[in-house]
Amino acid sequence: MLKRWLLALVGRIGGLLLLACCCVCLSLLWAGGATSNEGYMALLQEREDSHRHYINSLTKQIAQLKDALQERTQQLQESLEKAKTKGVLPLGLESLHKTPTQNDLKEVNSGLQLSSEYAVIPFDTFTLRRVYQLETGLTRHPEERPVRKDRRDELITTLETALHVLNGPHQHSDGTGGKRTYAPSDFIEGLTRTERDRGTVYDMLFKGAGLHDFTRLVFFRPFGPVMKVKSERVDTANMLVNIIVPLSKRADAFRQFIANFRKVCINQDKVVHLTVVYFGRDQIDQVKAILDQTTRETRFRNFTLIQMNEEFSRGRGLEVGARAWKRSHNALLFFCDVDILFTADFLTSCRLNAEPGKTVYYPVLFSQYNPALIYSNMTHPPPVELQLVIQKETGFWRDFGFGMTCQYRSDFLNIGGFDRSIKGWGLEDVHLYRKYLHSKLRVVRSPSRGLFHFWHEKHCADQLTPDQYRMCMQTKAMSEASHGRLGELFFKQQIEDHLRAQRLRS
Repeated sequence: MLKRWLLALVGRIGGLLLLACCCVCLSLLWAGGATSNEGYMALLQEREDSHRHYINSLTKQIAQLKDALQERTQQLQESLEKAKTKGVLPLGLESLHKTPTQNDLKEVNSGLQLSSEYAVIPFDTFTLRRVYQLETGLTRHPEERPVRKDRRDELITTLETALHVLNGPHQHSDGTGGKRTYAPSDFIEGLTRTERDRGTVYDMLFKGAGLHDFTRLVFFRPFGPVMKVKSERVDTANMLVNIIVPLSKRADAFRQFIANFRKVCINQDKVVHLTVVYFGRDQIDQVKAILDQTTRETRFRNFTLIQMNEEFSRGRGLEVGARAWKRSHNALLFFCDVDILFTADFLTSCRLNAEPGKTVYYPVLFSQYNPALIYSNMTHPPPVELQLVIQKETGFWRDFGFGMTCQYRSDFLNIGGFDRSIKGWGLEDVHLYRKYLHSKLRVVRSPSRGLFHFWHEKHCADQLTPDQYRMCMQTKAMSEASHGRLGELFFKQQIEDHLRAQRLRS
């Protein structure tokens, strides 16, 4: 009996000891699991920090290697230039001299004689988010976000390179002796084009410290790393623009032009002169009254009114306006029409893309379609400011027009001006454009996001020559509406019949 009791007691004690051991083991396992989890997270954080430091180190090394490569490349090019000048270029190094030779051949710092206007490679204009282009491809969008990844990467890489140069050890000062840090938001716009047998050039414009202070960087990619071609500061504060407008009648259009002129030139830009060359006597009193009212209300007196008692000729008017400038300094001329709207940004582009003896600027303006056709579904068209948007439904790049241009008076006179034998509408601007193409001046041809052409009904006179009349009619046809909108109007009856049949079936 006692033995049985002792056995039972020993069994119970053993069970209790076993249970206690299990509890202790479980508690140790739970504690060990928590410790293991915390340790694992700490290890992950340590590895992540290590990788981050390693990436930062590699990024710095890459930047240093790029600087060293660019410096060595520049040194090599200078050495090769000296060796070539002395006629002792080492054997086998002729191919290394290819890049500066390409740089001399292409239109980066100088013009290139071209056979005709068809040989010109136009620039694309790009901002941080948009590309404005003439070769629209299948989409036919005059402006778009870059669709192709390689195109996006190309522009982003170039912008990063420009910011790296601006923020590098040799960065520009802000004019007060200090250094400023450039950000992507300081980028205004750029021009780019690719010559397929040479490379791609990028002409980039950044904001400076002041309203009229800008920094310009030019890069060239010879199908390899981007190379800095030029870095210069441009001060536009004293660059006066003489806007020359030939006019005959059209007092209402001139009133609209002056309204925009007051907003952009008098209130914002302030460094302009207006030259109006008026043909005939009809409505001349209205034009004078508009100018007098502008002077009274704004105290602006920088304008000249020249009256011509002869038949209207655009080329003749621009020629007279350019030659009428009697001030001592060389004037920057902007040949403009009365049905043109331009922004303050365009005047900046005008100043930056024209240089006496070197460069003339031929912007491509955005031409408005007929508002009566674009907004035919609305009771009232939207205000003019809302109509001037760059979309394929609202207008088109007038890439066949060369009438709006910025060039210095000295270049205009040296090239021979307009062909004075041309009368009436058209061709005079094309002839002047071809003169510049045949010269050694650099022609900048790019779409402008700040230059618009108002739609107005065009009349092609019977007195025009066959070539002029054909060009006039082509312009008239292209100015009405987009291809799709004209198609809707042409097939309007069929579309209405289809909709009517659909309603009957439903």
